[in-house]
Amino acid sequence: MSFNLKGKNFLKLLDFSSKEIRFLLDLSKHLKISKYAGTENENLKGKNIALIFEKTSTRTRCAFETAAYDQGARVTYLGPVESQMGKKESIIDTAKVLGRMYDGIEYRGFGQDIVEDLGKYAGVPVWNGLTDMFHPTQILADFLTIEENFGNLEGIKLAYVGDGRNNVANSLMIGAAKMGLDFRIVCPKELEPTTELLNTSLKISKTTGAKITITNDIEEGIKGIHVIYTDVWVSMGEPESVWEERIKLLLPYQVNKKMMDLASPNAIFLHCLPAFHDLKTITGKEIYEKFGIDCMEVSDEVFLSKQSKVFDEAENRTHTIKAVMIATLGN
Repeated sequence: MSFNLKGKNFLKLLDFSSKEIRFLLDLSKHLKISKYAGTENENLKGKNIALIFEKTSTRTRCAFETAAYDQGARVTYLGPVESQMGKKESIIDTAKVLGRMYDGIEYRGFGQDIVEDLGKYAGVPVWNGLTDMFHPTQILADFLTIEENFGNLEGIKLAYVGDGRNNVANSLMIGAAKMGLDFRIVCPKELEPTTELLNTSLKISKTTGAKITITNDIEEGIKGIHVIYTDVWVSMGEPESVWEERIKLLLPYQVNKKMMDLASPNAIFLHCLPAFHDLKTITGKEIYEKFGIDCMEVSDEVFLSKQSKVFDEAENRTHTIKAVMIATLGN
């Protein structure tokens, strides 16, 4: 089954039907096989792509760049200090300028309204590499990884544990509602998703057979689950003063062996990365010195276990982003 998505923005999963998401996932699988087999075609040869990064990244930048290069496209990277967008030039003016020069634009940064304005005024496809509200390309990679391990999405029990209102939790909830998963957010009451987004997800779930549950009870949320997913406790751009409050709230929700033992015997662990699972980072060492904990959202034991599929998940960013670019740019 194929869909004509040429010229369409990829700003949030709410903008796509279940069938369109399925098409992107199937295309991702095909592209991954082609890359491994050495039979990949350059569908984006001659295309020029702008990557706007107001927030730095390893995986998102590398995934967009390798996906573009594999497909024959050329890339211009505009980091936090290279772009005048919103400083000396308005977002709307920047969108119109870049749209005259490039065939597609990726944005990773802050407000969802910024990427929406880029999409409205650029005149070329715009892709959301992460905003404060949504992270849609990540969820495609997550779903591809789940399918590689379980063969399907419908009926899969997926629990997101931690800050239930961040961009990954928001996008997972929408994606799960669209694709028929049994989705739980397991988090402190203070960090539950917004009522508006929850109600939107529940409305979607009535048409797809998905189940959406918000719970503060770890055993209720995790027992028998197929996939346990977590993310960092403090998002990029939030002040350091937030750490103490978040650690106090979320330490009981740390993904460790005790939690994994509540899940299904064949359960897998996912994390969008980077993960604070040891003391091998500057931030990890600082947190240890201030709060006396040697890991945060996930224990080293779980992160390095056979159940952990985080590096498969990270690789899948390239294949799913490639699918989005090909589908929306076309030839």
